[in-house]
Amino acid sequence: MKSSTIRVGLFPLLAVCVAGCGGAGFHSPTIDVLGSYFPAWMICMLTGLALTLIARFLLAAFKLDTCLRPAPIVYICLMVVFTMVVWLTFFKN
Repeated sequence: MKSSTIRVGLFPLLAVCVAGCGGAGFHSPTIDVLGSYFPAWMICMLTGLALTLIARFLLAAFKLDTCLRPAPIVYICLMVVFTMVVWLTFFKN
């Protein structure tokens, strides 16, 4: 293949990849916490971590944590799910 054909083929792919980078009304979601602006994703991750820790303590209290195999992957997936739920609940523009 010629290099010009490859460049022409990559242009639509590049256009699709950068389509979400701009536009009217798009902005970085930030939250005002005690006068300082924090990125919303950071708040969502911390909330997801806190909810995962609560879920871990509840699973341990009901003796269900022994059924989780492999446990580290389950807890990572729980954190991702909780983080996405918090994001979709509060920042679903």
